[in-house]
Amino acid sequence: MKRRLRLAFFGSPKWAVPVLEALADRHDVVLAVTQPDKPAGRGLKLTESPVAARAKALGIPVEKLRRLRKNADFLRRFRALSPDAAVVAAYGKIIPGEVLEVPRYGFLNIHPSLLPKYRGAAPVNWALIEGETESGVSIMRLDEGMDTGPIYVQERTPIGPDETALELSERLRDQGVALLLGVLERLDELKPRPQEGEPSYAPRLTKEDGRIRFEDPAQKIYDRHRGVQPWPGSWFWHQGKRIKVHTLRPETGEGAPGEVLDVGPNGVLVATGKGAVRLVEVQPEGKRRMSAEAWARGYGVKAGERLGDS
Repeated sequence: MKRRLRLAFFGSPKWAVPVLEALADRHDVVLAVTQPDKPAGRGLKLTESPVAARAKALGIPVEKLRRLRKNADFLRRFRALSPDAAVVAAYGKIIPGEVLEVPRYGFLNIHPSLLPKYRGAAPVNWALIEGETESGVSIMRLDEGMDTGPIYVQERTPIGPDETALELSERLRDQGVALLLGVLERLDELKPRPQEGEPSYAPRLTKEDGRIRFEDPAQKIYDRHRGVQPWPGSWFWHQGKRIKVHTLRPETGEGAPGEVLDVGPNGVLVATGKGAVRLVEVQPEGKRRMSAEAWARGYGVKAGERLGDS
């Protein structure tokens, strides 16, 4: 299919912008649908999504919709555009059936996991939290379920031992863009296959998902730390306040989970369920980022103290 398709794009965050740019370079993007403007910054000024801003710069019409379901006005306008296909990249809402059936080739989605593993809102985060050493990206055709549609193509990739969720998600997105462009060129001949295997789920992260569980092995704590970047980030309780951890690493050590083993220029060594973790850079609640040693000295944290109690 060596021709320019008429495409609609559904996406919102910064992560989705390179997908939109790649599509606009190769095809005719006739519409970008995104989330409504939201308060942002210290002044909580209404700010449009990164996709909306970039689409406008590219001269692409933008729809900012609070809801798609039972939205007759949008459905009428969408049908009038006669899109060949639509592409979804981190849009953030379920696409209802009456909208899915409008494009000739349906809706295609870049999903950063090896479906049916990690269906849901945070597949990259949970793959890291669960200690996976391999991930991948799937180009799928949407149906009305939660990431249950058939798959056009998948590509596997190893996960780096120190790779964070932010780094892995951007790498998988870039792999997905290349796969997506290839699928769009062959839509007339490709037929997606049903997903196979036992599904697993990746719900949206909560603040609690970032809490360091010192009773876990050190490697599991480190995997969780990588998986909760950049939000909610790793944290633990100390004297009734949250201490955010910007940098930590697993090390050897032995003691009761949460016990401070050493305070020194290299950080604060804390025992875990197996091994230890070294806190390198932290941020006390309401304070600036600082070295873990400076925090410990300033707050009187010494070897033998237990961290993590609320």
